[in-house]
Amino acid sequence: MKSYNNILVINLMHIGDLMLVTPVLRTLRANYPTARISLLADKKLADLVVQNKWLDECLLIDKKGADNRLPAFIKYIQKVRNNNYDLVINLHRNERASALAAFSGAKTIVGYSKPGFSLFFTKTMNNPSVAHHIGRGPFHLLPPYKYVPGWKHQVHAHLEVLKEALGIEKIDDGGLEMWVEPSITEKTAKLWQENFPVDTKVVAFNIGASWITKRWLDSYFAQCADELLEKGYGVAFFGGPMDTEIVEKCISQMQYKDSSLIKIFTGKLSLAELAAMLKRCALFLTTDSGPMHVGVSQGVPVVTMFGASPVPGFYPYDAKAVLIKAPEKCHPCGIHDCPRTGENQLACMKNIPVAVVMKYVWELLEKYEDLAGNVPREYGAYACRVIDLTHED
Repeated sequence: MKSYNNILVINLMHIGDLMLVTPVLRTLRANYPTARISLLADKKLADLVVQNKWLDECLLIDKKGADNRLPAFIKYIQKVRNNNYDLVINLHRNERASALAAFSGAKTIVGYSKPGFSLFFTKTMNNPSVAHHIGRGPFHLLPPYKYVPGWKHQVHAHLEVLKEALGIEKIDDGGLEMWVEPSITEKTAKLWQENFPVDTKVVAFNIGASWITKRWLDSYFAQCADELLEKGYGVAFFGGPMDTEIVEKCISQMQYKDSSLIKIFTGKLSLAELAAMLKRCALFLTTDSGPMHVGVSQGVPVVTMFGASPVPGFYPYDAKAVLIKAPEKCHPCGIHDCPRTGENQLACMKNIPVAVVMKYVWELLEKYEDLAGNVPREYGAYACRVIDLTHED
């Protein structure tokens, strides 16, 4: 294995995608203990990585703001070049990330790349965790005739880059990791005390998702919340500002919508605050979403429902988690808006019953609720439990 002294990892993707890079950072530190290791990420996601103890530095790019214009982007590339990296690992296969890697000036450039930019890479690799659309015409003018979902988890795909492109044999996969600075922990401890009575067991809800086809029905979430409240559990709604409307709609359908044990933090927390609050929860009931992966990083037991999402590529990376899979032949479709109509629209989510979800919620609560905030991490135990309703009696 070749030695490197100044390493840059690039990933400009979304919340969950960035969390799935963290095992790479730990593995790099294990193999290059004296190297300077940096991560280039989206500025708005800084909270996820700025406290990462395996890093020496975070470079942040304002990809939707100041750095989005071509002159500013060229200037940013020069900034990267000035750091004189001898190894760049690109873990985001789009034009912007590929360009940053290709023109970084590094002696060794490996990872995923768009065509053209790959000419500047030492070694490029496919990402087997993401879907492939087969049959598109030149310049993607025609729709694909076949959707092939990913067949390997994103973490494993990233680690394969290290093994195959760099010859790394020592893989130190500690699972998803995120650290929060003490001031945030103290702030959220106070927020928790202000909202929940002492000794209340709280279940976190994240009902939003980037695609409609990833969202379980809000009326189903409402039924789950009512069942929990009836037994004395607190219910905390999380999510971003874009989720406010669907959270309000969900709560409006609840029998116990006026309960003092319902708390709404939707759109009110930073990502660091979200992590610190989730850590205190007994369980996380969530869609396939960025916050799901943040919850995994904090050791929170997860129950999640997958509709359009491909299970192998992006399941919650924790053996404590339970994933309930849609009982539809079209799963996973990878489509953002369901093309089916009438009663069959979003059937993948409609046909995951509340009773099944709550069965596993109660099972995990019985096992872990008394460990809330202190659930031990089991090194290497990252394959979640998949409940395939297609095969249920």
